[in-house]
Amino acid sequence: MDLESLFSVKDKVVLVTGGAKGIGRMISEAFVRNGARVYIASRDGKACDAAAAELNALPGKPSSGQAIAIPANLASLDDCKRLAEELKKRESKLHVLVNNSGATWGEEYEKYPDSAWTKLLTLNLHRVFTLTQLLTPLLEAAAVRSADGVIVDPARLIHIGSIDGIRVPKLPTFAYSSSKAGLHHLSRHLAVELGPRGITSNTLACGPFPSKMMAHTLKTFGEEIRAANPLGRIGLPSDVGGACLFLASKAGGFVNGATIRVDGGVSLQSKI
Repeated sequence: MDLESLFSVKDKVVLVTGGAKGIGRMISEAFVRNGARVYIASRDGKACDAAAAELNALPGKPSSGQAIAIPANLASLDDCKRLAEELKKRESKLHVLVNNSGATWGEEYEKYPDSAWTKLLTLNLHRVFTLTQLLTPLLEAAAVRSADGVIVDPARLIHIGSIDGIRVPKLPTFAYSSSKAGLHHLSRHLAVELGPRGITSNTLACGPFPSKMMAHTLKTFGEEIRAANPLGRIGLPSDVGGACLFLASKAGGFVNGATIRVDGGVSLQSKI
């Protein structure tokens, strides 16, 4: 039970949706630096290609650490099907699926548009189920069982949720917080459904991290956000990357159906 093997993801095959930017990029780098073969999928093809090139050029990474771009609009049913088929052509197993692609929408209550609900519930929740369903055969194939059939190293689903799916946010992001709360429960449902098939399902409820999605909020309220956190800062790439490595390695092999807050404790703060 040495540390190197306990937390190893070397030679694992990983798909990170939205893996070219923000939190997804942080997660992709963590896996590549630790020897995994990482497929990066997001709508922005140029960003996918650029991220893959940057990750493949990382100094000191293991030779097994590799990034491969497969652009796809994760809100599209057809693109999810195309992505799954492309991955099946390239790989016989998928050890880790990181469902990270997402969007937000802030608008005051009286003006909150119907289209925001359609967009966010589709991308943040519905297509997570779609893509997971399509890739389940590859995930099942990656599960390792003992000679007597016991699951000793399951495949992993890691869903990137939000503390706004646990608490009520101050900002008027009604569809976003609702979609993330739904994602957290979908993860638990999948844990029960897919656990017997050799696949665990867990969620990281992330707090503020530097990303395009958070850029305006951090620019406007950054100092307040940092001051409100018990640790006095926002998230670092190592925070979310490390949490994913834990869940994807032997160390996290018996964790199933959990929602782990990666937020420095800010969601525990009382507003009263």
